[in-house]
Amino acid sequence: MIITDIKPAKKKMSSVYIDGEYALQLDTEVLAENCVKVGSELDGEELEELTEKSGYKRAKEKALWLLSGRDYSERQLKDKLKKDCSEETAEEVCRRMEELGLLNDGNYAERLAHDLIYLKKMSVRAAKYKLMEKGIDRDLCDEILDEFEVDPVEQLTELIERKYSDKLDDERSRRRTVAALQRLGYSWSDIRSALSLIEESRSD
Repeated sequence: MIITDIKPAKKKMSSVYIDGEYALQLDTEVLAENCVKVGSELDGEELEELTEKSGYKRAKEKALWLLSGRDYSERQLKDKLKKDCSEETAEEVCRRMEELGLLNDGNYAERLAHDLIYLKKMSVRAAKYKLMEKGIDRDLCDEILDEFEVDPVEQLTELIERKYSDKLDDERSRRRTVAALQRLGYSWSDIRSALSLIEESRSD
């Protein structure tokens, strides 16, 4: 197979023509690094290797760009990368990101759990489901969440006073408040205890 033409394409890619016909797009830098130019002769194995190198480079650049914007779990990043490359390449890039210290499910889970529990005031149980939705292993979820010592009634009392204090006077608003708290993962018994504490403080 002879490279008969190489034309610039979008996003630092080049359209490669083999034996007079368009064949595929490869990363421009990969072509240069491997001294591939018009007139170069390649066999099938060499072309496959170039394709793999190009896919890896593009996936790595995408991973770095994604991680510069926010944190991802390994599964989230892999799913993003697989839209443009093979699963094998996505896994290889994720391993590289871990080696660079840019991808760490433990750190990601700990930061997310902190935000869910202390900022969004979710229950520990709801936080666990959310972490698992993000691709965090169940055992790692348990390990991370064991570090959080949270009194659900105290958490609920603070949340109700801050966000729902004006929604307890009529029965309809009260039911909606209870439903909203249950969606955050709290049990009815803990919600009832928190409401009782608030009512007692108001009656003093």
